[in-house]
Amino acid sequence: MGELILAGAGHAHMLLMEAIPEIIADGHRVTVIGPDERHYYSGMGPGMLGGAYGPDEISFPVKSMVESRGGNFIFGRVARIDPHKRLVFLEAGPEVPYDVLSCNLGSYVPSGFAGGDSTDVYTVKPIQNLLQARMRIQEIGLERPVRIGICGGGPAALEVAGNALAAAEEQGYFGAKVRIFTGSAFLRNQPDRVRRLALKSLNKRGIDIVQGSYVERVATGSVILQNGQHYEQDIIFLALGVKPSSVFTASELPTGKDGGLMVNRYLQSISHPEIFAGGDCICFEPSPLDKVGVYAVRQNPVLVHNVRAQLGGRPLNPFDPGGSYLLIFNTGGGKGILHKNGLSFGGPLAFRIKDYIDRRFIKRFTGS
Repeated sequence: MGELILAGAGHAHMLLMEAIPEIIADGHRVTVIGPDERHYYSGMGPGMLGGAYGPDEISFPVKSMVESRGGNFIFGRVARIDPHKRLVFLEAGPEVPYDVLSCNLGSYVPSGFAGGDSTDVYTVKPIQNLLQARMRIQEIGLERPVRIGICGGGPAALEVAGNALAAAEEQGYFGAKVRIFTGSAFLRNQPDRVRRLALKSLNKRGIDIVQGSYVERVATGSVILQNGQHYEQDIIFLALGVKPSSVFTASELPTGKDGGLMVNRYLQSISHPEIFAGGDCICFEPSPLDKVGVYAVRQNPVLVHNVRAQLGGRPLNPFDPGGSYLLIFNTGGGKGILHKNGLSFGGPLAFRIKDYIDRRFIKRFTGS
């Protein structure tokens, strides 16, 4: 009998959690470690901020999913791994032994720009922060227009800006003045057509973009740029790009430059073959992967096969990242921007397509 530990209950582990009965039937025990009873789907997080979805509509009841299938669920956050003793150490609680370990520990948004005592400053991950921000925007919005600042120049900044404005514009609220602070060109890594559509959408809704100087620091009520400019803001979002979980660096496992676990084409640690990983927490050795959920979804069946194969001493399957992927941004107010293979358009249809795909993904694993 082998001990399979799933560290994290995110997108890349959905099929593994679904396959728990089959893994148990193979003669193994399965334990899942997660910080919460529910896992929030990041692709629908901006929609929750904007009011398109409630928290239960964008999350998976992972604890009940695991336990109803015969697995064991441990509440906790992974602090580090001892790959020599094959132990997972939690931030609090006993160490957890494993024979095979699969990691889906996600990513985080660096918050070093903000002082530890800053209030009304929200990183865009964990996704639950967006619900707290929504409530705070509407609390202030009952009395006056809300000044909202978003630090960052990528897709997360675009989606948060539009949906934060949507939260402030709901009936009975005073609305908002929204600013995006980006040191370099906005959406500089996106296709030109997507950038133009995004800028048109932001301009139409009165959302300003402040360019030319990076954010130096943020504090309660203010954003300070490197050029010395100071902007008073009621609500501040940090959307400055994500970094893989720091667990692998703390565990002295081989990582990429960004700290993600270095894995081979089998999604397997290059130094310890009994450790697998997927999603945002990896550095894929054959070629770098964007930090987008589509790769976690595509990695699901490979992780299921390879984890079971490793437990049973069978050959592994390689992961093929596949070709181009559908890109859809939720820009708030029931609108979006879609891009695939040179086709780009914005408006309600783009959001409806995204909504259909996202709801289908949630229903696939929750049955609701």
